[in-house]
Amino acid sequence: MLFSETELSAATFAFLAGLVYDRSRIRLGPDKRALVAGRLARHLEMRGCASFDAYCERLRRPGADDEIGTLIDLIATNHTQFFREPAHFDILSRELLPTLTARAVAAAHPLRVWSAAAASGEEPYSLAIVMAEQTRQQPGFTWEVHASDISRRMLDRCRLGIYDADKVKLPDPGLLPRYFRKGFGQREGCVRLKPEIRRHVTVEHVNLFQPTYPVPRALDIVFCRNVMIYFDVDSRQELVARLFDQLAPGGYLFVGHAESLLGLAHRFETVRPGVYRRPT
Repeated sequence: MLFSETELSAATFAFLAGLVYDRSRIRLGPDKRALVAGRLARHLEMRGCASFDAYCERLRRPGADDEIGTLIDLIATNHTQFFREPAHFDILSRELLPTLTARAVAAAHPLRVWSAAAASGEEPYSLAIVMAEQTRQQPGFTWEVHASDISRRMLDRCRLGIYDADKVKLPDPGLLPRYFRKGFGQREGCVRLKPEIRRHVTVEHVNLFQPTYPVPRALDIVFCRNVMIYFDVDSRQELVARLFDQLAPGGYLFVGHAESLLGLAHRFETVRPGVYRRPT
């Protein structure tokens, strides 16, 4: 039997919300009580927990870190798609990459990109396609994309790079045969990124508030889009400062169209809505 919102008491919800916030900075207001109940109901059955309270007792036990990670994985929102908010990709390819690639070549290092909230991989692979297309126009530079997320379940999908073909919407139909292989047999109806694209993408589990990141510093581009809307002001302030430090001078931060740095103290220059530059 699945559990309902009415079985999740205010006190138990407060405990779960506090635990999620402490470990991820994702803020769950009282209006998210039904969402939490719905996302945890089937998991509680699978774990053999008779109630939400019984599940919380399990979370309180020593050695519960893996289960807490699963809790956050279930709560995190992972909506994404290829070339989501396409204006950002247009700005990147048309306005920013020619200069950034020339700079990378002059410095004799790869152009480094980080998709900091990668979910199941559509964003980092979109970035990888943009980079690969740029090499067709400006041969001679190397590049790497770092993909990270707090959800290990989503990162497993990202590593596979397999997607339903009807959900892969690309700005140019010619990109599909250039960068994807069609599935067959059990994978019919799916496509997979070709190995020559996947080898440029490194996938890491990252909590954006962990002490250090397993991605390089002096990055050229950071996409951290549609994630700060789940954080409170203090957490956004902290994250923006850390992303500034992670970028090279002259590097760019992209945030979602529903986000901005308005109201935050920061050192970025505004380039476009949702696009910011670390001064040189």
